[in-house]
Amino acid sequence: MMRSLYSGVAGLQNHQTRMDVVGNNVANVNTIGFKKNRVNFQDMLYQDSQGASRPTDDLGGTNPKQVGLGMLVAAIDTIHTQGAMQSTGVKSDLAIQGDGFFILRQGDQSFYTRAGAFGTDADGILVNPANGMRVQGWQSQEINGQMVVNPTGNPGEIRIPIYQKDPASATSVVKLMSNLDKNMPLIPEGATEADIARGTWTVSQNVYDSFGNTHQLRVEYRRMVDENGEAVPNQWMGEVFINRPVGADGEEANPTNLAVGVNGAEAGGTQFVMQFDNNGSLQSLTDVDGNVMDAGTLSLTVGFEVPESNEVDGEVLRQNFQIEVGMVGGYEDSTTQFASPSSNKSFFQDGYGMGYMSGYTIDQSGVITGVYTNGQSKVVGQIAMATFVNASGLEKSGETNFRETANSGVALIDVAGTAGKGKISAGMLEMSNVDLSAEFVDMIVTQRGFQANSKGITTSDTMLETILGLKR
Repeated sequence: MMRSLYSGVAGLQNHQTRMDVVGNNVANVNTIGFKKNRVNFQDMLYQDSQGASRPTDDLGGTNPKQVGLGMLVAAIDTIHTQGAMQSTGVKSDLAIQGDGFFILRQGDQSFYTRAGAFGTDADGILVNPANGMRVQGWQSQEINGQMVVNPTGNPGEIRIPIYQKDPASATSVVKLMSNLDKNMPLIPEGATEADIARGTWTVSQNVYDSFGNTHQLRVEYRRMVDENGEAVPNQWMGEVFINRPVGADGEEANPTNLAVGVNGAEAGGTQFVMQFDNNGSLQSLTDVDGNVMDAGTLSLTVGFEVPESNEVDGEVLRQNFQIEVGMVGGYEDSTTQFASPSSNKSFFQDGYGMGYMSGYTIDQSGVITGVYTNGQSKVVGQIAMATFVNASGLEKSGETNFRETANSGVALIDVAGTAGKGKISAGMLEMSNVDLSAEFVDMIVTQRGFQANSKGITTSDTMLETILGLKR
């Protein structure tokens, strides 16, 4: 039989394989996270009819004479180029800009994907809802009152506790940053209510007890006067008030055994003296017991009884928190005394009432942050990403997933944006990287190659027919 017949058969078979790959690419043109394949051919074995000879003194060398025996599929490569991004507006849809794969798990098996159409199941676990595989990452843990993620451990499933309660947290720190007008009027003896109002600067801030009840903290500042009614240079008298929670009976000030002091201890009253230097910056705080604080961050220790609380060891529950007024000699984020109208900068206090998780966000490093109805935001977890030394060595396992092989290398797991890993875009999906125009050109070339090989077979058959006709 003629060798060209078998070469033609090999050409037909392998061009059919190439057409199968092109057809699969075209079929997945709208499959999110899909990576196209490419077929490479190589020639097959050769039959030598004459070997090469080296030059001699009389004759030059001759080249080998070889007849090819067809062609083979050399490789079917996966092309991991970036696909286009499509905005979906769905907060759990994730796309990777750059290298890397999301990690999915089914039992003990790990899979890797670029298709980030994720969601939560009935238990709040982040999954691929198309197949139930669980997205891998790190759950946050509470350390020193803060929710933090430790991405150095083995990744596992991530639970997003939608509508879970966030317990109330009592206020521990309040920061006040006022400017007290150096030229504020003094309050004379026998002053009217209007005189008192003109000579008083009031700062108000809501604080919370351990039940989440709201209390109004109020600090009133007045310029200090001596026994003769003269102003004491650069000194202000402050007084702290805390009203009952909103909705409780009565709104009178200090109904809860309020006490204010410095140096971390309560004193026997609610007043204090604030001393400034000649540059308008804080110098010291003094409480009614004569305790002085004159270095570092100046703060008042405030204590009050929490209404309607159980007694502990025979004593009513007492809440303490710090009022920070600023640094000695400081101006930024500190209380000052300048000849400008009294004012308040934005305050800070760390307490809050009970709330529920109403939603979540995912940033470019894969950190999932829960948003609560009480205004708080807490880290829930972080999504893990994997890269491979040879991503083309991964094996497609269906459902737009890949599986690790001996030639892909082991998965290198870390957070997004580090160690060569891309960044995560929430509310977006990566589309297929199939280029239809290129696929149609490959389709035409493949078709012509198939036709040419079939023509080689029919031509060889005609030649055989001619030979068979010689005996007629």
